[in-house]
Amino acid sequence: MAEFTMELNDDQKQVRDWIHGFAADVIRPAAAEWDEREETPWPVIQEAAKVGIYSLDFYAQQFFDPTGLGVPMAMEELFWGDAGIALSIVGTGLAAIGVLANGTEEQIGTWIPQMYGTPDDVKVGAFCSSEPDAGSDVGAMRTRAVYDQAKDEWVLNGTKTWATNGGIANVHIVVAVVDPELGTKGHASFIVPPNTPGLSQGQKFKKHGIRASHTAEVVLEDVRVPGSCLLGGKEKLDERLARARERAAAGGGERVKNAAMATFEASRPAVGAMAVGTARAAYEVALDYAKTRTQFGRPIIDNQGVAFQLADMRTQIDAARLLVWRASWMAVAGKPFTSAEGSMSKLYASEVAKKVTAQAVQILGGNGFTREYPVERMHRDAAIYTIFEGTSEIQRLVIARTLSGMPIR
Repeated sequence: MAEFTMELNDDQKQVRDWIHGFAADVIRPAAAEWDEREETPWPVIQEAAKVGIYSLDFYAQQFFDPTGLGVPMAMEELFWGDAGIALSIVGTGLAAIGVLANGTEEQIGTWIPQMYGTPDDVKVGAFCSSEPDAGSDVGAMRTRAVYDQAKDEWVLNGTKTWATNGGIANVHIVVAVVDPELGTKGHASFIVPPNTPGLSQGQKFKKHGIRASHTAEVVLEDVRVPGSCLLGGKEKLDERLARARERAAAGGGERVKNAAMATFEASRPAVGAMAVGTARAAYEVALDYAKTRTQFGRPIIDNQGVAFQLADMRTQIDAARLLVWRASWMAVAGKPFTSAEGSMSKLYASEVAKKVTAQAVQILGGNGFTREYPVERMHRDAAIYTIFEGTSEIQRLVIARTLSGMPIR
């Protein structure tokens, strides 16, 4: 187990600089165009694939970094380039991680490569969990999966929403209810192969920010997938459901809930790192502008009102990064989140991103309100961090329940 450190080693610095160079040279120059087009930036994804950033190997290397800093470091640099394009690049990782965490070796080897395709023919994957009536409340999920034993097939029906790459993905990973009586423990995940009949794209959302990232509904109408497409397999599912029923009968439901919460806690720092990247980008633009913009015969940074804002912005960004790094290290080191440190990092970094980008717009004044400068886009993009992967309100609820031990509602 690596000790916690704030100093990146030489290998990590090399990777960081490599990703930063790609973000500066490829992502950032394309950001405004794809934000305006509100389309998936396929050429940029292809460039990322050619250099090795858009690949499972890249994310696996960062994920297995023994210090825990590989993933947050990579996320910060990519999202420093542009949040919408970066989310298009990393969005497939959500589906790939779902297979990697729950799938068999055969499923991993078969389906993850199909999510990414090749540098000459890039593909994307989609992870479909949220529903119109089941966002933060995953227990309200309605999409059903029913096993057809005679054909060894699962039949999926329902509607998913807010799915990154939904409908345009080569492979969809769909979370569905297999036993409604068990609540969230009665859920299972399924692979929906390319061109499966019954799966279609519903509404494509026109969003306030991260507009280069495709977000849409996924409609499932009598979608039939082979039994081999149940992640982990039928035997493993039956065993898990049997244990859940036994625990429920013995009054062990709360312990199950806490275990699920711990899983979410471990993934939230990555979103915090994305927020840090966007905040840092906006701060750097504002700092450069304040040094060169003159009013009344001097740079505006000479005014305390501006300088103090920049001081607060930098302090908050560094504090957010420290919370993200601490939680990331704790997750890889197996340290329990006794104070909901994962939610703390996501909550604080998300709120900082919204505040810092708003301050950047203010420092640039009228220029900051136009699309001639990137802080306007960064401010729109930052709004998503307090919403997706658990709203700020949900994070506060998780933290409060963890600290108090009480079922706060």
